[in-house]
Amino acid sequence: MKLYVVGIGPGGADQMTPRACAAIQASDVIVGYTTYIDLIRALVEDKEILQTPMKQEIDRCMRARDAALTGKTVAMICSGDAGVYGMAGLMHEVCSDDPDIEIEVIPGVTAACAGAAVLGAPLMHDFAVISLSDLLTPWEKIEKRLDLASQADFCICLYNPSSKKRADYLQKACDIMLKSKSPDTPCGYVKNIGRMGEYGTVCTLEQLREATVDMFTTVFVGNSQTQVIGGKLVTPRGYQTK
Repeated sequence: MKLYVVGIGPGGADQMTPRACAAIQASDVIVGYTTYIDLIRALVEDKEILQTPMKQEIDRCMRARDAALTGKTVAMICSGDAGVYGMAGLMHEVCSDDPDIEIEVIPGVTAACAGAAVLGAPLMHDFAVISLSDLLTPWEKIEKRLDLASQADFCICLYNPSSKKRADYLQKACDIMLKSKSPDTPCGYVKNIGRMGEYGTVCTLEQLREATVDMFTTVFVGNSQTQVIGGKLVTPRGYQTK
């Protein structure tokens, strides 16, 4: 019994790894969030497809498990990397009582890496990745992580920076980071990474506070060494000062 948990990268098939493509091709059943299925629809037209809307993650994993228990090879697909805010952990939890299912996690290009490449090289040194979604994590804990990462002068990558119900969360996050970071700290954000309509914007932390972003945006906040070089966001690692 084989169950793949596949990171398909940020969007298009051209940013999927050969290993991810091979796992999908080897599978009888493809399981995933409707939007992610649509991204690879051309690759899975001949497969059995099980898809669910957002916020049905447990049901999605259970359906993948149940399909695997029938002897079919199953691929649960995730945007970006399956182990970074993806389904890999939950899939292991759901299958904890089914040792006969062999789970193989296939890594993919996560938004932090893909978005950083669009902006330049903002994550060349130590960085923290923090989701601003408080659906599963209390906002108080998110605030503490933002505060401490800023005090430690990490570059910070923000996932899920805003939604209709959380329209002011990026603004709140910037206010927390501004306690330890300069208003002129170079920052940037990328919308629709790897998909149609992709574009990146370089700005300051003060300007970022007023930016309009959504759930398809990844935000990058520099550290005290981050610079804008040729219009690109760059955090030197220190090679030239060694």
